[in-house]
Amino acid sequence: MTTASTEVRQPWSEPVALEIIEAHKNLRGPLLPILHALQEAFGYVDPNAVPVIASVLNVSRADVHGVITFYRDFRSAPPGTTQVMVCRAEACQALGAVGLLEHAQRRLGVEVGGTTPDGSVTLDQVFCLGNCALSPAILVDGRVYGRVTEARFDDIISACLAIADTPSRS
Repeated sequence: MTTASTEVRQPWSEPVALEIIEAHKNLRGPLLPILHALQEAFGYVDPNAVPVIASVLNVSRADVHGVITFYRDFRSAPPGTTQVMVCRAEACQALGAVGLLEHAQRRLGVEVGGTTPDGSVTLDQVFCLGNCALSPAILVDGRVYGRVTEARFDDIISACLAIADTPSRS
């Protein structure tokens, strides 16, 4: 699941979460659709949702937690304002994605899956962006960039952070 972080997400709310859970509970195999819907609404699956989901679906909290932690697409904390994903598929790997990811980790000061302390950037990996001819590729807030070098990565991130720091006009 890749979603641009520029979308406005609502803050965690148990009543809203319960509405989402109730709307999906009668689907066949409702747990994954519920988790996806919660993440779509809030940007992550708040740990406070686990007991609510478990109660509504009549499953254990451990079952719900296990699914959330098994699938890398689910987050248990809000993502950064800017979401960066480095492609790790074969074509990107062959053209420098490993070094690019290591550079991204150093530049941002976080490991894969981490968010900078100021909440500005979340770094993750993805295993194909379909941009193989322009490897290595990254995805930043839903936009794909190809032929990304370390210097180009720095330029893209700097531009994103500059835009994020620009006050909006009303």
